[in-house]
Parts: sequence; C-alpha cells; structure tokens
Amino acid sequence: MSRVDGHDARRRFGQNFLVSDGVIRKIIDAIAARADDTVVEIGPGLGALTAPLLERVAQLHVVEIDRDLIARLRQRFPPERLRIHEGDALEFDFAALKGEGRLKIVGNLPYNISSPLLFHLVRYAALVCDMHFMLQKEVVDRMVAVPGSKDFGRLSVMLQYRFHMERLFVVPPGSFNPPPKVDSAIVRMIPIDFAKVGAGDTASDDSLFAKVVANAFSQRRKMLRNTLREFFTEDEIAAQGIAPTARAEDLAVADYVRLANRLAERGPR
Repeated sequence: MSRVDGHDARRRFGQNFLVSDGVIRKIIDAIAARADDTVVEIGPGLGALTAPLLERVAQLHVVEIDRDLIARLRQRFPPERLRIHEGDALEFDFAALKGEGRLKIVGNLPYNISSPLLFHLVRYAALVCDMHFMLQKEVVDRMVAVPGSKDFGRLSVMLQYRFHMERLFVVPPGSFNPPPKVDSAIVRMIPIDFAKVGAGDTASDDSLFAKVVANAFSQRRKMLRNTLREFFTEDEIAAQGIAPTARAEDLAVADYVRLANRLAERGPR
C-alpha cells in the first residue's frame, strides 16, 4: 500500500492519485469550465483537479466513496464552494444536479469499475454538455475504436451511438502516485444531438438496440447468423445490407441501429 500526502492509496477503490502539474493544467484547459457551469467531479481523491476546477466555477459537486478522503476534502474546502456527495458513482443520479446551465461531468475514473461506470453515465447523455475522463489507455482505445479493428466492441458501439468520442492525449504512469502499471489517456465525450440527425440514425427502442449489440458481441468470433439467430434469419440480416457471415466488430454503429429498428418494426417472431 502506497502512502500519498498522508493517505493510504486503497487498491479496492482503484486509487492512483494524479500529481503531475503539467497534466493537471492540460486537463483543466480541456474541460474549459465556465463560472456558471454545473461541474461534477467523480472521484476527487486528494483534490488534484478539484482545486483548479474551483478556480473556474462558482460551486463544484464531487462524488466520493472513500470517507477518509471526504473528511480531508471537508477540511480543505468550504461547503458553499464544494458540495460533497458521499457514495458510489455507479449508483449516483447525475440528473438530480441538472440546472439551467451547462452540466459537465469529469474525473479520473477508478480503472476497476470504468466500463460499468461508463454504461451508467450513458443514460445521462441527453442532459450533459460534455464529459472528460481519465481512464486506462486500453479502455479509451476501445471507446474510440473504429469498426473492423480489434479494439472495436460493445463498449465502442454503445458509447459512439450516444457521443462524439475523442482521445485527447496519453498520460504516462509517472504522472501518478502510486504509478499504475499502464498508460492512461484523456477522453472527451460530447453527446450527439438526435434532433439534428436523421431518423434512420436513431434507435426507436434503446433497450432493443442494447440487446442486439450485446448479443452480437457475446461471442465475437462467431458470425452474426449465429449470434443474432435469436432475432433474425440470415435472409433478414442480408435484407438490411449486412452480410450474415460478418462478425460483430465488422458492423458500424449505423448497422446496429438499422437492425434494432427492423426488430422493433417486426416485433418478436
């Protein structure tokens, strides 16, 4: 266990504390918060991003599960400036903080819960201005991957359906204490405005869309005619302009939308 500024970094919470001033400045500049924004920081830790964010916003919200860190934050920052929400970010209702201004969600996300946390955050896409996160580089590579690549998977499809994704820059292990064993990266997620896209690019039933994607990637080395046979015959897949012999990673997000909408139109077999 590593001790950082008098705090024992806890592995069960995935704690690696950012200590590089240069990286911190780049992240704060990327977030580009305004004074009237509602900014929510997930996992503030020892306050590496918290303090410079408070220089830009009137009030900052943070979600933290570690009670020792919460006590330190309360000693360091006045409650009228820093609103602390104690609990698990996986269960937090971010919609409750949406006001009249822009809602921005940021954070150095715990790597041990990054994927389920991202899936949880998808449900708030319609409410936020943008999200900026630091994650394991391998996860960010999956988030921004293109169809046909080895990194393209369920996470890629589900996030790219709701967000414009951009990997901003890589953060080396030495930027943290204790240093993780892998590189990290900063990702920017800007929600897609479905009011400005064609009806054919929007899933008519989000739950069906998620189910089709999950089934397609459940056995990613198998062909779609096998992984989606619960929903479609080979002819039905081909009728959507998709080869039944293709594999899940070969399809673009729009292909999954088309399949899900066909399933919604046809109903269960």
